[in-house]
Amino acid sequence: MTVTLPGLTEAAEQQLTWGNDVLRLVIAHGPGTAPRLVALWHTGEPRPDPAGLRRSALPILEVALAGEGRSGTSGKRHVDGAAAQRMRLVDTSADRRNGISRLRLHLTGEGLHATVHYEVADGIPVLRSWAELTGDQPVTVEHVTTGVVSGIGHGARWEDEVALWTAANPWSGEFRWRRTTLADRGLYDVGMTRYQQVGSKNRISLTSTGAWSTSEHLAMGIVEDARSGRMLAWQIESNTTWHAELGDRYDDVYLAVFGPTALEHQWTGRIERGGSLRTAAVDLVVVPGPAQAALAAVSAALTAHRRRIRRPHPDHQALPVVYNDFLNALMSDPTTEKELPLIEAAADLGVETFVIDAGWYDDEGGGWWDSVGAWEPSITRFPDGGLDALMDRIRATGMTPGLWLEPEVVGVRSPIAAHLPAAAFFQRGGIRVAEWGRYQLDLRHPAARAHLDTVVDRLVTRFRLGYLKLDYNVDTGPGTDGGTGEPAGAGLFGHGRALLDWVTAIMDRHPGLVVEGCAAGGSRTDPASGAVFPIQSLTDQQDFRAMPPIAAAAPLAITAEQAGIWASLDGSMNRDELVFSLVSAMLGRVHLAGRVDSLTAEQRAVVRDGLAVYRGIRAAVARSVPVWPLGLPGWRDPWIAVGARDGDDLYLAVWRRDGGDDVPPLDIGDSEVLFPPWISVDTGIRLAPYSAVLLRIKEKP
Repeated sequence: MTVTLPGLTEAAEQQLTWGNDVLRLVIAHGPGTAPRLVALWHTGEPRPDPAGLRRSALPILEVALAGEGRSGTSGKRHVDGAAAQRMRLVDTSADRRNGISRLRLHLTGEGLHATVHYEVADGIPVLRSWAELTGDQPVTVEHVTTGVVSGIGHGARWEDEVALWTAANPWSGEFRWRRTTLADRGLYDVGMTRYQQVGSKNRISLTSTGAWSTSEHLAMGIVEDARSGRMLAWQIESNTTWHAELGDRYDDVYLAVFGPTALEHQWTGRIERGGSLRTAAVDLVVVPGPAQAALAAVSAALTAHRRRIRRPHPDHQALPVVYNDFLNALMSDPTTEKELPLIEAAADLGVETFVIDAGWYDDEGGGWWDSVGAWEPSITRFPDGGLDALMDRIRATGMTPGLWLEPEVVGVRSPIAAHLPAAAFFQRGGIRVAEWGRYQLDLRHPAARAHLDTVVDRLVTRFRLGYLKLDYNVDTGPGTDGGTGEPAGAGLFGHGRALLDWVTAIMDRHPGLVVEGCAAGGSRTDPASGAVFPIQSLTDQQDFRAMPPIAAAAPLAITAEQAGIWASLDGSMNRDELVFSLVSAMLGRVHLAGRVDSLTAEQRAVVRDGLAVYRGIRAAVARSVPVWPLGLPGWRDPWIAVGARDGDDLYLAVWRRDGGDDVPPLDIGDSEVLFPPWISVDTGIRLAPYSAVLLRIKEKP
């Protein structure tokens, strides 16, 4: 770490230089200017020219207050806040422990004070930042972030030479990355800087609204300099709302990444005298080109960073094989009669955790959707000892029992809806918010949290659960005013933080309990959730043929050892199709599904072989970093490949779907077929339609 901080009382603008062995930054500051992030670069690339970048540099804390807005610009952009321009650097502090370097920048400006936190870890080119704001008098914040980088595309024809990578995240088709130029997205150099204007006043924006943080887009993106392939990646640590934008400013391009904002999310942050506000954390990654190597470097950096900041859990190393009875099997209709054959079949295959999904509380024959909330076992579905006996049977086979729960919702017909106080639910304008027959609990309220604590502790203790799947299948809109008139977006953001705090407390009370995060498939695959949940469900996709592009692209958004991927199986599938489905999960977390009780003896042998291979490589998967030798997959690509690199070993999954007769250009070198055993790669990878292979390749030093 290097910190250079000349005297703050000098009249001339000064520079602060800080970073680690792979990432550096320069901040310009002085008595006449707000501290500005002038340059952020990787030590593997040439040092930038701070003087040339100074003009377009933006403050390290971009903040706007109600009643003031912005100064020097107009439009929808979230930069040039008047309050941000008043802030001055008054002090710094720094420390370094256990390979983590931290810098705190203390700012003040006309009654508003802030501490900007920067954090970097040795060997990882990721800058993590957030801020804490206080005030001498009450103020209302309309937007605030530490995630601002300017000077992108400096000296380039940026409308064509800067590219943006973003990922659409549709339900059952998650992780759909695309690369476009800024011109493709509608941002052009309109020439107005020649007339002393800032730029075009336009922006490219990406916004998530509502309680599903990633139901439309992943909370991350990449900006690529096409001249060199250099990449600047970002992710926002929010499990609810967020916003990102790129705009042109003084012939360069800026990136600004936020949590909730007033314009997009009905959010404002109120800071009372003596109170504080903490922004969402933003992670910025910088790697040098060329582009293909840069993408691998971005994924390696984000993987290392996510492993560093998450809550430790033994599940990150254990990676047990899970069977869940929902997908293509019981579909929320469990009974003792239906479960027992699945339990016996799963145990025979080598499953280690058996999860009973939705419906275990249903005494209405499927009409439970709008009556949930008490979470008591059904008295009609499980004769001869009830659900307790079924859990005992799971344990008797050597498997760990698990249960599904949707804790945040209460059905409009549930007695819990009348039992809990009104303030324990989302509400807007004095009306309790309802969505698809459900109310939404506000986990900031002690009664809501106490109710769920009682439910979870009762279920975990009574059934001796080792696994809990927490789902969330409604999006209740902008949020809650809490019955006090607070902005709805502020209520939603606060609930999101309270949810993660509650989940953390569950695992603290029940050490070793694995808690899976799920939200209509991958609708909460965000960094904040990934830092808490040991494992997350990625999708609700039911067609095994459509799973490879989801599974292959997922490691750019979540670590492999946290990625729960369905491997749906049944007796109608031939052996190639069984392998195809299994391989989709074998470089992540195996979530076995489907009517495994319908498999023949020969089919079971294929599955047992595949799971044995998985158990042999899962420790490597938990250490690995992802690579894409054919690039990130398209939704309809006939050939798809993803690798997990562990030291000199590359574990490579390759799928062939319909079409794609040409053998893909893959270097399989010194390779070994791990699964299935009947495929040979002596003459290259030749697969029949809808077949797959898992290889181990010894990479050259």
